[in-house]
Amino acid sequence: MSRPLRVALTETKNAYAPMPPTVERLGELRGKLDELRDANIAHHLELLASAAEAGAQLVGFGELFAAPYFALGRDPLWIELAEDALDGPTVRALRPAARAHGMILVAPIYELCAETGQRFNTAVVIDERGEVIGKYRKTHIPRGENEAGSFDERFYYEPSNGELGDWPANVSKNPYFPVFETKYARVGVAICYDRHFDGVLRTLAHQGAVLVLCPAVTFGQKSRRLWEQEFPVDAARHHLFVGGSNRAGAEPPWDQEYFGGSYFCGPNGVLPADRSRPGLVIADLDLDALSEPDSSGWSLHKDARPKIYD
Repeated sequence: MSRPLRVALTETKNAYAPMPPTVERLGELRGKLDELRDANIAHHLELLASAAEAGAQLVGFGELFAAPYFALGRDPLWIELAEDALDGPTVRALRPAARAHGMILVAPIYELCAETGQRFNTAVVIDERGEVIGKYRKTHIPRGENEAGSFDERFYYEPSNGELGDWPANVSKNPYFPVFETKYARVGVAICYDRHFDGVLRTLAHQGAVLVLCPAVTFGQKSRRLWEQEFPVDAARHHLFVGGSNRAGAEPPWDQEYFGGSYFCGPNGVLPADRSRPGLVIADLDLDALSEPDSSGWSLHKDARPKIYD
């Protein structure tokens, strides 16, 4: 039996301290967005080093980690933060850190596509050599409101166009949902809103993923309830591991409260986690258990009747 895969999620918030005191004064950040990004990258590099000290082999950062969650309103200011997924400042900073720690990193950034000028919410996957081995673009883009606040992501970026590039590490045949062959496991990504759509985890599982990371920024009562319900059901139904990372606390000047609640689960439920390191949730995944018969006696993937569902 091989030793478990030690994985970590970040659970944090915007680290740039001199934020304007009110939403109306956000314009004061013009000319300072590089400084804001750098502060958040530095914060996450510290978290990455802490995870490495704890023995983590793979780390998933939160959604749009290099900035506050700006989609609570419409402000063209934030569009200037979009960057190249291969050679932008965030990826340039993360690659040597991943290599130095020998760690696989899933890093969701605000992408500006160099070829088309389109913007996407994109998770970049960096391997333990510091090489970019692929990316995933968020497929479902929300706009709405709940009792806690409103959000409009469609103002800032588009849904995935399925044009993710030809990456040897991608073993998926689905152009929208890549699965990356890494040193330790086949990994898929579903960003935030993607988690609510029943075909996403199913597709990733069918394409070979044994671990799906879901970086998110989420709030509200129903979101909190489903956050605790959806991942364990998907992990059991598709016989894989799922890790959900959410922000924790409030970010000025919007002061929207994020409930945190980051965790890992597998086919048999929520996994024990080490939360002793600030900003991190660490767990051990027994990947060998996925090759064993399900403890329920079920064989859902074998017993499903194809072509009878709408």
